[in-house]
Amino acid sequence: MAHRKVHYEAAFEDYLRAKGWPFVVVDEAKKTIFAGASIKSFDLVVYGAAGPNLLVDVKGRKFPDPVRPGRASSRAWENWVTRDDIEGLRQWQGVFGEGFVSAFVFAYWLQGPAGRSPFDDVHVFRDKHYAFVGMGLEEYVSLARPRSERWQTVAAPARAFAERVATISAMLGTDQPMQY
Repeated sequence: MAHRKVHYEAAFEDYLRAKGWPFVVVDEAKKTIFAGASIKSFDLVVYGAAGPNLLVDVKGRKFPDPVRPGRASSRAWENWVTRDDIEGLRQWQGVFGEGFVSAFVFAYWLQGPAGRSPFDDVHVFRDKHYAFVGMGLEEYVSLARPRSERWQTVAAPARAFAERVATISAMLGTDQPMQY
């Protein structure tokens, strides 16, 4: 296992390992240059048995405890990414070609008890609870709206995102999309 400083990425790797799904970690310490242009790296290649192979960019976010007043709705389903994230995944999709799909995986660190979250599949890593969901790049882009021009970020509306996001197993072709 690569030594990850980012706990969200380390938790996702542990989750994949626990499920027995094959993956390869991208070494971010090495600058990637392709065709004379710098391409923002993604985090992992996850191989699907029945579905496509995924080029994954992991985005870590906190998921609020729905019981804590005033906080649950403001940050639930937070899913912002940068325009560079999108462009990098698009370029990698072209490099890898058929059989590979670029996707964002949102690693949610649950801030309340796992039983109060909307997730059926909760993973414990280093005494923290996580849930992982994802969306293919183009579907995400179709939902995304500008969030911050200064930071060059976009985000999908929380309700639409929650309705269309999938479990990782569904993305790999091993079960059905999440239902809320």
